[in-house]
Amino acid sequence: MKNRLETFLCWFDSAAATSAESRHGIDSRHIDWLRVLPFVLIHAGCLGVLWVGASATAVALAAALFALRMFAVTAFYHRYFSHRAFRTSRAMQFLFALLGASAVQRGPLWWASHHRHHHAHADRPADAHSASQHGFAWSHAGWFLSRANFATRHELVRDLARYPELRLLDRFDVLAPALLAGGLYAAGGLEFLVWGFCVSTVALWHATFTINSFAHRFGWRRYATRDDSRNNLWLALLTFGEGWHNNHHHFPGAARQGFYWWEVDLAWYGLKLLAATGLVWDLRPVPAAVRAARREPAP
Repeated sequence: MKNRLETFLCWFDSAAATSAESRHGIDSRHIDWLRVLPFVLIHAGCLGVLWVGASATAVALAAALFALRMFAVTAFYHRYFSHRAFRTSRAMQFLFALLGASAVQRGPLWWASHHRHHHAHADRPADAHSASQHGFAWSHAGWFLSRANFATRHELVRDLARYPELRLLDRFDVLAPALLAGGLYAAGGLEFLVWGFCVSTVALWHATFTINSFAHRFGWRRYATRDDSRNNLWLALLTFGEGWHNNHHHFPGAARQGFYWWEVDLAWYGLKLLAATGLVWDLRPVPAAVRAARREPAP
């Protein structure tokens, strides 16, 4: 009963998990289904389209929230918080952390800490979501449902943890999604809730997850990295540039992942627009020498 109560509290306060319960080891496959019940229920919520139908407004809302939150995850959760690929103000940092948190992919510290761990151990046994080490399905969705990966790896994000507002978002990571869901219901009832929250979020989830799974299995390699990363145009279009994944593993610190003009990178275009307005700056480029190094032999 104590464990069940603790699990329930974790829905609202991620700090409720004890370190022993959260860290069974990186290879732990124990999934606490009570804890991940909200993940299952949001998927089930997509069936609500059978009752609410589909209007042009609802579908456009779902697409807009997909795009806005995908940009927040790709440009800020990933390129800014995880890799510090550019600079911004504290206010913008918080705004996009809040927007990223509304994507229901946990808090900014959790996301960045696990991603930094991934790069340190990419496609080796310690990599929590390596398809080659742990299987395709586990790399796509199983890893973050496990107890072993519930806790934020605070030792990897000390630079971010000095901001109390980011710690707050990370600890109470249900807050932003709850505010979004409540606002959508207030604005448009069940139709907006189903399309704007459930459908949009599930699409956003699985698009993001493809980078852990598909982008380490399907595509082509430009660079001889020490992992299984691949470049994939279709995934790049779906995820606003994240599909240029072999490029990214070759030089993770760049603000752009499409290294050449023909490699479509929507997040990079958005960052360039924000830079033009002065809201972000010091976008880290890809040096020509880096772009030319460690090339795979031509087929």
